[in-house]
Amino acid sequence: MTCLHLLLTLVFAVSLGTPVEIQRPRGVPLTKKQFYEEGKPFTCLDGSRTIPFDRVNDDYCDCKDGSDEPGTAACPNGSFHCTNAGYRPMFIPSSRINDGICDCCDTTDEYNSGAKCENTCKELGRKEREVLQKMAEITKEGFLLKQQLIEEAKKGREEKQGKVTDMQENKKQLEEKVEALRTVKEAAEQPEKEAKERHLKAWEEQKAAIRLEKDKAKMAEAFLELDDNSDGFVSVSELQSHAELDPDADGTLTETEVQGLMGGAAQVDTSTFESVWTNIKDKYHSESQPEEPAPVETPPDEVKEPAVDNDSEPYPEDDISEEDDEDEDDKDDYHEDDDKAPPTVKTPEKSHEDEEAMPPYDPDTQALIEAAQKARDDFEDSEKALRVMDDQIRNIEKELSFDFGPDAEFTYMYSQCYELSTSEYIYRLCPFNRVSQKPKYGGSETNLGIWGSWSGPENNKYLVMKYEHGTGCWQGPNRSTTVKLTCGKETVVTSTSEPSRCEYLMEFTTPAVCQEPANTEPSPHGHEEL
Repeated sequence: MTCLHLLLTLVFAVSLGTPVEIQRPRGVPLTKKQFYEEGKPFTCLDGSRTIPFDRVNDDYCDCKDGSDEPGTAACPNGSFHCTNAGYRPMFIPSSRINDGICDCCDTTDEYNSGAKCENTCKELGRKEREVLQKMAEITKEGFLLKQQLIEEAKKGREEKQGKVTDMQENKKQLEEKVEALRTVKEAAEQPEKEAKERHLKAWEEQKAAIRLEKDKAKMAEAFLELDDNSDGFVSVSELQSHAELDPDADGTLTETEVQGLMGGAAQVDTSTFESVWTNIKDKYHSESQPEEPAPVETPPDEVKEPAVDNDSEPYPEDDISEEDDEDEDDKDDYHEDDDKAPPTVKTPEKSHEDEEAMPPYDPDTQALIEAAQKARDDFEDSEKALRVMDDQIRNIEKELSFDFGPDAEFTYMYSQCYELSTSEYIYRLCPFNRVSQKPKYGGSETNLGIWGSWSGPENNKYLVMKYEHGTGCWQGPNRSTTVKLTCGKETVVTSTSEPSRCEYLMEFTTPAVCQEPANTEPSPHGHEEL
């Protein structure tokens, strides 16, 4: 941008200065006039030979570098200098001299072609001055904004550094608090643990006692059921009537197998039945309990099937009455079973659930549990607060570690995102983070690269940002984006393109790259080159 202002200064000087004619051969720039002194032999600029001066611009190429014919088309490698007074001077290939096309705005390249050229240098100079003036104003305003950004960044950095220092001090205090609460928690959890273990042990002992009493009751009930003749003894023949006790499950409970269950005794009384009960209680089916007819409910199913068949047949009145009688008998039998089944099936389930449910803790144990829980809550709250503080410190330190420019002028972009909407996509640039692309009318977002580094030229690396390692292209490289920064009053993405496959280019304006404008006041001693 400094070069633009220097050029603007030159244009002002040229447009307002007094024209001065400096004699030199046609097509020679003022900077090389000293090599073309009339009346003296001319030495080719490449030093290859020396020729008389009258052979300069004689429409014959004598020098290999074409320097003896700056104003003719004789040399294929020559160049012609357009003075373009009032605009910018320029060089054109000598082959364009007198080719009928006006290349120089001052028309000097068509001096002998007969082409009707119009001198447009003043108009071009005027338009360029307007553009340069506008750019100078933008640069000036942008630079002022940049100074504000630098001041804000400096102030913000000092505040963040101070905040980190304060948070580090608070972190030490919070760490001490966490350790103190950890000690309190561990101290409260120990008696809680012991009280819970005592409660559980007592409950296990209580359950064991309940199971033992229940087992004894079942054993006494079984003894009475097995003692068919009520003589106070259970004999081999009485036990043999329970085929479900067959040890080898061959379908037959032999006398020998029963004696094995009875420990070789021919009969046992209530005192010695306990050892027999240990052998048979897992397989023994109580006579007071049905052999699981209620859950299966086969009789109702068997009744329903004939009823469905009978619907398709005539109903003889005699048959119906007989069936009704039979159904009533069946219903009576069913109700008898129904009266027995619920108490024997459902009641144990409820009692089992009651047995498995541990009773509430006693007041002392409950108080210990509540105290330990409060200690845990206090510890977890303080530990969470410490984690939050660690995250805050880490995030601030990460921000402070970024290279935000020589004077931190790019700081304001951190944690900000800028979008550009095109006909197909919405492009999103989040400086120092990532670049993404999302279809405008639905679809998933594509990562075009994450922050890599500043990649500008050596004289100012802060003119280009590089974002790398984006989403991979199909059978291609990972996407990447180059962001070119130019001076502007606003921070905005102005354009996007894809010069190469999976390599994107963004144009981004920001006041952070605006340089201090040069003095654009025209010099009173300017002159115009002729």
